[in-house]
Amino acid sequence: MRYLLILVCSAITLISCKPTASDQVEAIAVPRSTTYVPTRVLTQGPQHHWFGYYDKLEFDPSGRYVLTAQVDFEGRSPKPDDTIRVGMIDLKQNDAWRELGTSVAWGWQQGCMLQFIPGSASKVIWNDREEDRFVSHIKDIHTGEQQTLPFPIYTLSPDGKTALSVDFERINDLRPGYGYAGIPDPNEDQLAPENAGIYRCDLETGEKELIISIAQMNAMNLKDSDDPAFIDFRKEKNWFNHLLFNTDGSRFVFLHRWKTPSNPKSGFNTLMYSSDLKGEDIRLVDGSGYTSHFIWRDPEHLMMWTKQNEKEAFYVFKDDGSDKGAIIGEDIMIYNGHNTYLPGNEWVLNDTYPKGEERHQRVYLFHIPTKKRIPIGDFYAPPQYKGEWRCDTHPRFSPDGTKVVIDCPVGETGRQLVMMDIAAIIGQD
Repeated sequence: MRYLLILVCSAITLISCKPTASDQVEAIAVPRSTTYVPTRVLTQGPQHHWFGYYDKLEFDPSGRYVLTAQVDFEGRSPKPDDTIRVGMIDLKQNDAWRELGTSVAWGWQQGCMLQFIPGSASKVIWNDREEDRFVSHIKDIHTGEQQTLPFPIYTLSPDGKTALSVDFERINDLRPGYGYAGIPDPNEDQLAPENAGIYRCDLETGEKELIISIAQMNAMNLKDSDDPAFIDFRKEKNWFNHLLFNTDGSRFVFLHRWKTPSNPKSGFNTLMYSSDLKGEDIRLVDGSGYTSHFIWRDPEHLMMWTKQNEKEAFYVFKDDGSDKGAIIGEDIMIYNGHNTYLPGNEWVLNDTYPKGEERHQRVYLFHIPTKKRIPIGDFYAPPQYKGEWRCDTHPRFSPDGTKVVIDCPVGETGRQLVMMDIAAIIGQD
């Protein structure tokens, strides 16, 4: 009955939903969008604001500060000298902006990897470029103390001590929007270089070690297949992308991708692997060639959008090398989206790409025990937001799971941060 009431309210409640008593400001309208929970826009123009990917810590552990990047333009690829400002919003001070630093190493989809370091109450990290190398900065938001590490980061271990890194200059050439401009790929002419790949980095000592090379994965034996996904495997450029530690830090997954002229829809194809932190125990997780967005549920299981037995859907895979998954949210989560588990793994937070003539990106919750889908917002994506500089919502949640923040075009002010209160839905109000 609770869900029915929420959905009935949604039919008559637009973006002007009133905030709860704990909110500091009233909700601000997002043109041509509809929300079903208390909502407010956290950032304002004329600058544009966004955070990026959905698998990073945007909130500090207290839930007070929300990280964001700020930029003066949209609608084109970043140039080497384009500088963004990195900062945070103080939810207890009328959403005041506080600048933390700048970066010239960033992309539209994942920003500069700005995030709070797991296990720390006050330290953030982001990527930058200094002359001819990419680096990362760690800064304490309270003391202002800052240090620079001699490598960029991609994903952080749950204990905040280890990072994994990749060759962002190669990604920039092969998948614009995810790499960084300013440094040419030294292996531009090589299909699968031996001196590039995945690096294990120590955030305390600054040490960096190549643990898996692109050449090594290009030499892996694949299953016999006539699938077009594998036709160009060894004769096109290879790269790695989308690394993510599991929930206890014992393993990580990564996507091995290669250019595929035979697949004009995406221009590339994918194999998902997992590995230990030494790069020795490498397992095939999803060999379909269709792996897309994913998230770890626990140390041994991942949820991902992929294709099994000719059916595209969200599946849960076990990281045991079996290359088999079980559908989750069948006939309910029917579109690819940016999926995460809320704390406790009872709820899935997800979204869609723009759908229908109204071009709505739909943000919703899926309740696993009851198999119910509950919408929390439908956000208009203007048609100019497409390709490399699209503005995916990439929903992220607060530490207690009661707030959701997305990136969303807001009228004439461009992309901004929008926060929604879902406490009443998940039973935490």
